[in-house]
Amino acid sequence: MSEPIRVVLVDDQPLFRAGVAAVVDAQSDLRVVGEAGTGAEAIELLDGIDADVVLLDIRMPDVDGAEAARRLLSPERAARRPRPLRIIVLTTFGLDERARAAIDVGASGFLLKDASPEFLVAAIRAVHAGSAVAATGDLAALVRSGAAPREALAPPAGLATLSDRERLVFDAAIEGLSNAEIAARLFLSESTVKTHVSNVLSKLGVRDRVQLVVLAHRHGLGGGG
Repeated sequence: MSEPIRVVLVDDQPLFRAGVAAVVDAQSDLRVVGEAGTGAEAIELLDGIDADVVLLDIRMPDVDGAEAARRLLSPERAARRPRPLRIIVLTTFGLDERARAAIDVGASGFLLKDASPEFLVAAIRAVHAGSAVAATGDLAALVRSGAAPREALAPPAGLATLSDRERLVFDAAIEGLSNAEIAARLFLSESTVKTHVSNVLSKLGVRDRVQLVVLAHRHGLGGGG
């Protein structure tokens, strides 16, 4: 049996952390390995322990979630870890500018703090596997709520290497379609779509669908574009 996914909770409300911890620890494949009440505490904690997924409140005293995400996902810290660290931003408001900033520096998506326990644990598993956790349509809106696309940016280097089918998958993915929805649109099996998505991420040099949406927005690319 594989080791449980190691989760760290970061929120300045102890009661909220206790509730989330109870939900997470009730799952046989998940385990809370640490808690922090501020962004600064989270950085110090995660410099000393191994973790897989961080649930990170975006609004905290001292170091907020966006800045904590930037520091935690810095190349220097990433190089010291034996495996990737994934971050799920927790927000009260869906289109939160700080959440957008955290995603921009590498967070794997966002959840509203009133998400159901079932959605929360599914999100942790999905992020650990390299997927996005927000509905990508909402994620695209979140990214669009920031700065406009940079007019001078050339198309991403790997875009020209995509096959015709991979480009169709790329367009559908940044629209927010799930693998099942892409399969239905393109008359493919879900396993084939999964392979195409993996190839697209690899060729464009991004690690998950969240970063794919960010990349598409930065270069002014849209579905079918």
